[in-house]
Amino acid sequence: MIARAAVVSAAVILLATAGGAVALSYRNDLGAARQRTAAAHVLATRCGPVQYAEVGSGPALLVVHGAGGGFDQALEVAGGFARHGWRVIAVSRFGYLGTPLPQDASPEAQADAHACALDALDIPRTAVLGASAGAPSAMQLALRHRDRVSALVLLVPAAYWPHPASEQSLRSPAATNAVFNSALTSDFGYWAASRVAPGLLIRALLATLPEVVAAAPVPERERVARMIDHILPVSARRAGLLNDAHVVATLPRYDLESIQAPTLVVSASDDLFGTLEPARYTAAHIPGARFVGFERGGHLLVGHQDEVDALVAGFLARTQAAADTPARAR
Repeated sequence: MIARAAVVSAAVILLATAGGAVALSYRNDLGAARQRTAAAHVLATRCGPVQYAEVGSGPALLVVHGAGGGFDQALEVAGGFARHGWRVIAVSRFGYLGTPLPQDASPEAQADAHACALDALDIPRTAVLGASAGAPSAMQLALRHRDRVSALVLLVPAAYWPHPASEQSLRSPAATNAVFNSALTSDFGYWAASRVAPGLLIRALLATLPEVVAAAPVPERERVARMIDHILPVSARRAGLLNDAHVVATLPRYDLESIQAPTLVVSASDDLFGTLEPARYTAAHIPGARFVGFERGGHLLVGHQDEVDALVAGFLARTQAAADTPARAR
């Protein structure tokens, strides 16, 4: 209740103290967010509309964003791999931005929509990076469309593990539900909270300790600030957030042993969403998968961005090289 009251009070305080200046700043920021999120295309696929953006050239890398995201978050997470010679395809999942929420918005249906997007882009095979709540559909793509996935990277994945019956696979920071039911219900409420209580959002939505962010290098702090900013406009992401909340709360065990793609799984011990054990369990049951865990960094792996980028780039390069090597030369 304290967290929710803080979020609600943020808007009241801003309006009371600054009035017109606050309204102007809000309109400018919301306008910039809408302009940024309009900079993408919508594919007409046999599975329905799928919004996407792409950067770079070379082998394809499909990037599947987490909760609160969209194609813009996917580009923030992995757009840099374009510099490593990859054609980065960033999609908006069901209920986010320009991709509508269908009646069946399960990870299985989302995986089929990923495959439909690949068909529409004439991409027969791709590496796949699934982050956070994007991991379930990334894994389902590797299971349901095995010939389409050349490699699988799972960052801080929302995934099943054999947890106590009284718990869910993933946990949430204490303030998450309060923020979800206050700041995430309106663009202005979210914008006000991001200006008055960014630390609360870092903990509740990004599942990272604010003190970890405060101690990080400037580029890392700037990355976190962008992640906060890029949740706006939240009104265009609300349907996806609600769907993700349902999916994550009811995650079953997937047939991990049947995933054939080379797999890398990464998490951190202090991820406030508790993805470390699910990540470790997932890697232990996917044949040949590699697990990398950090002690600190939270859900955004703060302080390890360069290390994680190098880790993923090296993994993708090795899997691509192996795929390009003729069978007789192996």
